[in-house]
Amino acid sequence: MAGKDRDRFSTTTRLRLLGEQTAARVYRSQSRRQARRSRLTGRAAFLALIVCSLVVALAYPMRQYISQRDQIAEQERLSRLARERTEELRDEKARLKDDAYIRRLAREHLHYVLPGETGYTVIDPDAASAREGGRDGDGKPWHSNLWDGVDSADRE
Repeated sequence: MAGKDRDRFSTTTRLRLLGEQTAARVYRSQSRRQARRSRLTGRAAFLALIVCSLVVALAYPMRQYISQRDQIAEQERLSRLARERTEELRDEKARLKDDAYIRRLAREHLHYVLPGETGYTVIDPDAASAREGGRDGDGKPWHSNLWDGVDSADRE
């Protein structure tokens, strides 16, 4: 029996028992932490699921809202342009009722002259020589210049 008591109080036995007790405490501590972690992880997952559900539920209505706001802004812009164009056309209609304005337009655009006036047309000599016979400024017909441009575009 003395050998058994001796074994019980030996340093090796005490260290082994102490190691086993410490290992048991560490194991219990880790299992408690893991239990807490798993609870927090479950809560976090549930919260993440709710947040994702809200994002998905609100994404389409928000997209629609933004799209409709853009459409409203575009329609307001078009309405403003239409009002401006309507005002311009009303002004033009009022001017067209004036005989002096009609005469001025006829003289400018149709080259009308009043009785007793002499009308002159000034021709640019460079432009006149280029127009003769459908030729450009270098004397070649326009279609030759066109094909020369196409051919030279293919060359390096």
